Amino acid sequence: MDNLTFGISIIVVGMGGTLLTLWILSIFMVLLKRIFPYKEENEGNKER
Repeated sequence: MDNLTFGISIIVVGMGGTLLTLWILSIFMVLLKRIFPYKEENEGNKER
């Protein structure tokens, strides 16, 4: 395997791993938003 082929394969593996990791993190964030939805606090109706 020459240097050019090795370099291209390393680029493909590196970028593929990066994109796969970002995709998994985005799915994880969507799941966390569904499990723990954001609840807005009302300023006027605060209970003490």
